[in-house]
Amino acid sequence: MRPDILNPLFAEVEILDGVGPKLKKPLGRLGLERLRDIAFHLPERFVTRRAVRDLDDAHPGENIIVALTPTEHRSSRSPRGPYRVMAQDDAGNVCALTYFGRASYNAKKQLPVGERRWVVGRLDQYDQMLQIVHPDHVLEEDGASLQRLSEPVYALSEGLTQPKVMSLVAQVLAKLPDLPEWIEPTQVGRADWPTWSEAIGRAHRGEDAIARDRLAYDELLANALALMLVRAANRQRQGQALEGVGSLRAKLDLPFPLTGAQARSNAEIAADLAQTTPMLRLLQGDVGAGKTVVALEAMLVAVESGAQAALLAPTEILARQHFETLQAMARPTGVEIARLTGRDKGRARESILMGLLDGSIDIVVGTHAIFQDTVAYRNLGLIVIDEQHRFGVAQRLQLASKGRRQPHTLAMTATPIPRSLTLAQYGEMDVSRLDEMPPGRKPIDTRVVALERLPEVVDGVARHIAEGKQAFWVCPMVRDNESDDIAAAEARFAALKERFGDDVVMVHGQLTPEMKDAAMQRFASGDASLLVATTVIEVGVDVPKASLMVIEQAERFGLAQLHQLRGRVGRGADKSTCLLLRGEALSETGRERLALMRESQDGFRLAEEDLRLRGGGELLGTRQSGDQAFGIATLDQINRLLPLAHDDARLLMERDGGLEGKRGEAARILLYLFERDWGVKTLRGG
Repeated sequence: MRPDILNPLFAEVEILDGVGPKLKKPLGRLGLERLRDIAFHLPERFVTRRAVRDLDDAHPGENIIVALTPTEHRSSRSPRGPYRVMAQDDAGNVCALTYFGRASYNAKKQLPVGERRWVVGRLDQYDQMLQIVHPDHVLEEDGASLQRLSEPVYALSEGLTQPKVMSLVAQVLAKLPDLPEWIEPTQVGRADWPTWSEAIGRAHRGEDAIARDRLAYDELLANALALMLVRAANRQRQGQALEGVGSLRAKLDLPFPLTGAQARSNAEIAADLAQTTPMLRLLQGDVGAGKTVVALEAMLVAVESGAQAALLAPTEILARQHFETLQAMARPTGVEIARLTGRDKGRARESILMGLLDGSIDIVVGTHAIFQDTVAYRNLGLIVIDEQHRFGVAQRLQLASKGRRQPHTLAMTATPIPRSLTLAQYGEMDVSRLDEMPPGRKPIDTRVVALERLPEVVDGVARHIAEGKQAFWVCPMVRDNESDDIAAAEARFAALKERFGDDVVMVHGQLTPEMKDAAMQRFASGDASLLVATTVIEVGVDVPKASLMVIEQAERFGLAQLHQLRGRVGRGADKSTCLLLRGEALSETGRERLALMRESQDGFRLAEEDLRLRGGGELLGTRQSGDQAFGIATLDQINRLLPLAHDDARLLMERDGGLEGKRGEAARILLYLFERDWGVKTLRGG
């Protein structure tokens, strides 16, 4: 149960002045639903504005404070067009104060014609006209008193303004409780850190590296402690030793020998399974590195030992593919494999549930449906979780509760994670790495092509399809934004459909699961030759005939993401090609990333390089769906502070009595504050 001292911070935002149903929506889009969320919604940066006598004393791009007198209000003919207030400074220079959407209502009240106002905002130039878009402040008093005004700049969503967020933050800061100290006292003194509530206030009021480090450390400590608690609780639980006799594994007739990395991982997993302490292991490996074979061997160990195994997949289509792959590979063994997803109804579902309960089903493959309340197992001994980052710790614990005794857990991911981030993200797990590709796997021919050669690329795709092959076309966005050169999946799909007709299908994250599955199934079955998609195909089905991938605006992707996408082609082809279409302007970093993609097929190396070039990028916070990203800690802070936080958490567990005692009670508050309370719940058995 959450400590009472935190209740004010977990109150809904409606208790704040000025927050009603209308404002709750834009706040919700930013995840700002409770006072705690607003407290941790730290400024992205601070701006210092200079008061100028007139616009001749300023230049475009500068944040200024200037006295202006409105002369005319101009409405747009289109409801989505800009609303402009034309104004003059004391020297007669004209400036347009430009508003979009509902903000124009405020402009009518704040800027009456003929009345002088002090306007605060960023001066820009548009079509030879000076303008300030959405002024941050419009003041009646003398703006000279605002010389060198420094203000926080917060992330916004439509319907929110900087002044409104600043008002809400001020109210929250006034309500912050005094929380007990959870950091080891020596560390607090050495770093000269303020208390938690002082750090929150200082971080909102100005650039303050010490306050920011304190808050980042809190987040890292909460994460390290929660993972440590999960690991400690796992070691205390009594599982069942699955030693296996090898009888089923000996019957496997694999078409290729195991790699050294697969054999090593099999040995590590088998050693874990033979212990009564439940295994908690992560299997990392590139797309095509052979994770499924390793998972099958682990599941057969469970079945040889008289237990059942379950494989959890993030999507129905991936569950179906795993089911078909495992059935084909395990056919010589005679084990009974079933598939269970949310779509299974009626007698078919009842038959599977009965088979799991009476033990006649040895292995079940499915989505979240396999850990629903109505599903019971005779003796669940091993859980395999595919694409671990799609599932939260809480979901994993829910599935683990299905066993009579704590099942062993093998999590798999095709997302290469740099070693420097493994501790931060998977600190509770042992790690096995598949860092070799199976023999016969040919490198993917990767080329960088200028976007201006798009017509040639489309012609090449047409020739490829005419040979009876299939292709992916990946776009970075779902809908166009202001920049005309960004290819949206919907726009590209429409253009390609004119050329290829019904032979092209589209998948993106805004489609319903049923629509996505239908499109992917058409492509996987060969009924469609070209799939236009966003990055939802990073984790997707294998299509052996798909030997060409086009990635548009490739410089917008991270290296790890590009590598995962590229891995979807060539699974069954002699030769496969990936074309990286680049935009007109490439930064030095962008050029280096694309050059690395041409020269390397090693996902782990590319992940390390991505970390170096992009400063973490999407690698941070890849634990989703219940495992919060690092919302405060930056990559630099993780590298500097995580080892200290990890040592601090270990001291708390080993020297200071864990969550008992004075500091333990404070640490419990920390876990709930950062919503790592699944660590606490683990101690209570879920």
